[in-house]
Amino acid sequence: MFGIKIVHQNHKGLVELLGKYHHSVDAGMHFYIPFIQKIYPVSLAMNPLKLPDYSIITKDNADVRASLTLNYHVTDAVKYRYENTDSVESMSQLVRGHLRDIIGRMDLNQALGSTSKINQELASAIGDLTNTYGINVDRINIDELKPTASIQDSMDKQLKADRERIAAIAKAEGEAKSIELTTKAKNDALIATANAQAKATRTKADAERYRIEQMNDSLNNAKAGYFQNQSINAFSELANSSSNTVVVSGENIGELGKIPVIKKMLENS
Repeated sequence: MFGIKIVHQNHKGLVELLGKYHHSVDAGMHFYIPFIQKIYPVSLAMNPLKLPDYSIITKDNADVRASLTLNYHVTDAVKYRYENTDSVESMSQLVRGHLRDIIGRMDLNQALGSTSKINQELASAIGDLTNTYGINVDRINIDELKPTASIQDSMDKQLKADRERIAAIAKAEGEAKSIELTTKAKNDALIATANAQAKATRTKADAERYRIEQMNDSLNNAKAGYFQNQSINAFSELANSSSNTVVVSGENIGELGKIPVIKKMLENS
């Protein structure tokens, strides 16, 4: 009498003889002797595993809750079944232990912002578990890492305070910048006005200097007759005036004798 056992694809069949492991068989149909032999199929496919939330204490004594998922597959069916009572649970405990060690060396803020780094360190710490548990972890990922409610409330308050502080600083800096720009604009306007006034003064002074220079040039180039004519006109006006006192220089005193003649000439004309 023989029994028939079908080992499915991607499985390994472990054949026991009188309760002791004898040999392994691959996928397919196999015959065995009932009551003397048994064939236990072990799946070699990848299996997902979710580890429930558990508490971890950070370096600064903050309590955080961590949950993660991992994928593993059996690499050695014999070690997986016979050398460990529960290889999956043993592997889970190992993962949790390494995660506690990694996060325990970090501050809360560092841990919350370094999940990718934690995943890498955790995968490196676990390594190949084939020799120990007959399985290998293919992928591991932290799904959630969150502080307790009390710590989260404190963080929210601190974050709000930081935001208000940053907003106050930004407002003060904006007002200071506005005052600086206004002051600069006023100073620029004053400087521009002063420059314009100075330029206008220089232009006026240049014009006056030019007028005086032109007048001096004209006087220097004028003929003696012109000045004599001007003297005659001046004495004529003096003769007609009611003043009886005239102050002249010693050089021009001889001109006084000309006044009657000049007046007569003016009357005849």
